[in-house]
This record gives sequence, C-alpha cells and structure tokens, in this order.
Amino acid sequence: MRQILQTDWFGPLAIIVLAVAIITPFNPGFLSTLNIQVLLLAITANMLIAFSQMIIIAIGQMNLAVGAIGGLAAISFAGMMQVWGLPAPLAALLAAVVGLAAGLVNGAFIAATGISAFVITLATLSVFKGVNLAITRAQPFYGVPQSVKDFGNTNFLGPLPWLVIPAAIVFVLIWYLLNRLPLGRFILAIGGNAHSAQLSGISVSRTIVMAHALSGLLAALAGVAWVARLGIGQPTIGDDWLILSFAAPVIGGAVLAGGHVSAFATLLGVAIVAIITQALVLFHIDPFLVQVVLGALILWAVGMNRWREVRLQRGLKRI
Repeated sequence: MRQILQTDWFGPLAIIVLAVAIITPFNPGFLSTLNIQVLLLAITANMLIAFSQMIIIAIGQMNLAVGAIGGLAAISFAGMMQVWGLPAPLAALLAAVVGLAAGLVNGAFIAATGISAFVITLATLSVFKGVNLAITRAQPFYGVPQSVKDFGNTNFLGPLPWLVIPAAIVFVLIWYLLNRLPLGRFILAIGGNAHSAQLSGISVSRTIVMAHALSGLLAALAGVAWVARLGIGQPTIGDDWLILSFAAPVIGGAVLAGGHVSAFATLLGVAIVAIITQALVLFHIDPFLVQVVLGALILWAVGMNRWREVRLQRGLKRI
C-alpha cells in the first residue's frame, strides 16, 4: 500500500475520483453520455499536446514552440486537403512530417550551438507562427472533408469517440518507448545527468535531436486531431497550448529538471484539466478561470515535487 501511495499516478487518480464524487451530486449531467464524450475528446487531443512537452521535460529542457509546431501542422493538414485536394490520410502523414521536421530543426540548433532550449524554441515559436500566418493570411481553411469531421466528432462505441483509437496507440507507444526501448532510457538518463550519460557512452546531442523530433511529431498529431475536432484549419490552433503542455506532465509528477516522467500520470493530469474545464462550463463559471486554476495546479505540483525531493535527500543523508 505504501508503494502505491508513493507512485506518480496515485495523487492525480485520487484527485479525479474526488472531483467526480463532488461534482456529480450537484450536476448529475456530468456523467451523461454526451458529457463523457466531450471529456474523452478533450483528453485525447490534449494528451498528445502534453506528451509533446513531456518528452522534452524528460531531457531537462522545455519546448516553447509546441503550440506553434502543432498549429503549423494543423493548417498544413487542412490546407493540403483544401488547396491540393489530397486525401485525408496522405495529408495527415505529410502534416506529421512537417511537425517532425520542425522538431528536428529545434533539436539540431540546440545540439549544435549548445544554446538553451528555452531561447531556441522561443525563437522558432515566432518563426513557425510567422510561416503559419504567411500561408493562411490569418484566414481559416474551411475545406475539411466531412469524413475528417466525422472522425473527430463521432463515436464508434457508446461514448467512445473515434479519436480515442489513435490516441490509445500513441499512449502505448510512448509508454513502451520510455519503459522498454533504449532511446527512452537515454532520454531519461540525459535528463537525470547529461554528463554521466555521456561518460556511459550515450550520444547526448543525437538523443536531444531525436527527443525534439519526437516532440514535433506529437505536436503535429495534436494539430491534426484539433482540425478533426473543429472541422476547420484555424490558424489560431496551438496558441493556447503552452500552459496545458506543462501543467499535465507536472501534475503527473514530472521533474522539471529532467530524468523522471510518467506517461500514465501525465494522462491523468490531462484528465484533471479536462474535468476542471468541463465543470466550469457545467456550473456556468467564467471559463477564463481555467488559466488561473492551471497556474495554481502547476505551483501545487511543483511544490509537491520539491517536497518529495527534500524528503528523499533527508532520507539518503540518514542512511
């Protein structure tokens, strides 16, 4: 029991159970089929955003360009279908390549120059957003096929939307990467101590490039998912992703210094954000308060992480 209490996922899971138990008596519609569908749609799209940042947090860095990359991939996806008439699967594949390439650019600059990822991704955020606006002229792409809209807003079983399927596949792959594959171990090792990782034979620069490429790919998939949900290629997609991308991993116990993240706990962090957002809507509370709540949750989660680190250090000193 003590081991379960000390896991990253127990705290977020307890918060979810408590939130559902408190909200449901006041608004039974919270557990309605429609509301569960809305929650699942939000969780599936936002999980990809959170994973995009989580991978970078794992190496002890941050990616401020997550939203800009996702937005560029989103308008690329919609634009290729509307302007070039490409089928949706091919357009989605090419949009993913756009995100992968953007992530590679970030990683290559960081690895080659040694400049902080904060500075590099702040600069590329502006570049990618500028390309986005140059392509769209700040106007949405409306020519999204009905099949894409249906995939983003219809169900295949009860309240389970079609978007759950690709999101579940991504979740399993990310979990497997971090827990079973050498690349995942390299990412966590570099986040824990880059110098020690290099001495053990790990290529720090190559791993950083691959982590940023994967982050860009995940951001692009999130952009594609948002186009499917909205039914249009809106140039503002991604503008409000930054806080969410940090909030969910940190709520899930990710250490901002790197070396420790959890895919499952991050998913629960996404669920907490979705529940809070939906609860504010159901109770007719100003939705802009979501930003206030997310900021408070980040402070709480960082404080809890710091408290656990201090306890661990004290325990090691006693030993």
